[in-house]
Amino acid sequence: MLVVERVLGSRLEPALAEQLHRLEHNGAVDVLTLPTADVARRRLRATTQLGVDVAIALPRDQHLFDGAVLLVEQDRAIVVRMAAEHWLRLQPSSIAAAIELGYHVGNLHWRVRFEGATLLVALEAPMGDYLARLDPMIADGHVVATIAADKANS
Repeated sequence: MLVVERVLGSRLEPALAEQLHRLEHNGAVDVLTLPTADVARRRLRATTQLGVDVAIALPRDQHLFDGAVLLVEQDRAIVVRMAAEHWLRLQPSSIAAAIELGYHVGNLHWRVRFEGATLLVALEAPMGDYLARLDPMIADGHVVATIAADKANS
């Protein structure tokens, strides 16, 4: 198991980018794909695409991010990538429905973002779990729910 206790920097930093570019030509850059929810964690265990078991234990002043370089050696490197997120798109039918939806979603502490009058909820569990909680509002026609992939990974 590889233990990582600090982030070396971003894949975009010139010195690291040059090293990664050289290693990429040899197929020696491994990727650790993490769900967005795990990126906020400082301690976790995960497996890279090439099967390397990684234990991450970062100090409080460091955090993971898309493109974080965890390891650079002469013959290999490991870079963090964020997995694409999926969002439940909720369109309320009225101002009253929007207020009720916002109150309900807030009480459930779901991670959200907004696109105009549309509320997007990050799917961090099976979509059916979210839809079950919203079923009365959806059944009454107060909210229309659809799924959307995150294009920007933001």
